[in-house]
Amino acid sequence: MNDPRVVDALSLWGLGGCSVTFVAARENRVFRVEAPAGPLALRLHRPGYRSQVELASELAWMAALEGGGLNVPRPVPARNGSLCATVGDTTVDVLTYLDGTPLMKEGQLAQDADLSGIALRLGGALARLHDISDGWDAPAGFFRPAWDAEGLLGDNPLWGRFWENPALTADQAALLTKTRQAAQRVLSRLAPELDYGLIHADAVPENVLIGNGAVHLIDFDDGGYGFRLFDLATTMNRLHRYAPDGAAGRRFLDGYLQARPIDLHPLPLFRLLRSLTYVGWVIARMDEPSASARCTRFIIEATDQAQTWLEHLKD
Repeated sequence: MNDPRVVDALSLWGLGGCSVTFVAARENRVFRVEAPAGPLALRLHRPGYRSQVELASELAWMAALEGGGLNVPRPVPARNGSLCATVGDTTVDVLTYLDGTPLMKEGQLAQDADLSGIALRLGGALARLHDISDGWDAPAGFFRPAWDAEGLLGDNPLWGRFWENPALTADQAALLTKTRQAAQRVLSRLAPELDYGLIHADAVPENVLIGNGAVHLIDFDDGGYGFRLFDLATTMNRLHRYAPDGAAGRRFLDGYLQARPIDLHPLPLFRLLRSLTYVGWVIARMDEPSASARCTRFIIEATDQAQTWLEHLKD
């Protein structure tokens, strides 16, 4: 392995000399480490994306979820007992490696994947995640991003000022500005009564592994405090892309409702809000491969949802 950060990180975990294989590069660079006791995942986090406090909080939460019986990676402490460390300008951590088939890889669903059955189990897993999180006492200093009204629709949303995406036409920008203002009013009225707490915030097919008849959730980078309906909306929007007839989405909601009650009436609002976030997210990534095509898709999805939601708002 030529990356000196990997070598330095392995030494902090007492894994020097272990075989390492590159696995994936998204927000993090992930490597599989063939440790004596079994495979582990070494993550090199993108500098500047999360503070060490945020990452330590994420790992403590993941440990609680795994301890509660959820199929998620378990953090592995370094030799000094810490859950994460800094190598140069990069924060690193080590997790147990979950063996399973990715539900989606390189933009393609796994062959012969039973999307309906997987969606049902994924709904149950998210319900379990919310239940465990509600029963967990976060440690002092715990800090994660908040997908609240300000984080979604404020002047500086977590994923960027979507209404200022430079690829928007004047009419599209006006539509998203109008939508933002209307959504702010509706959300401010609904928020006090909504289920709010820790959420995964990115339970999409790319972050789901299938193994032994169960679903495994990975990639908690965006997890934090938020509306539980926003968690459901994130998955619903992505399922709709691959199963536009809505069957998989309905099964997903069935799986959630079988384990945990929730009022689904405001779900269209949160599906809209989730689609808007991607229009903001892509702004800082326009120099990446295929960003232009993704940006176009995000804008189409968001403006379509905005128009539909505003029309129903008038009814």
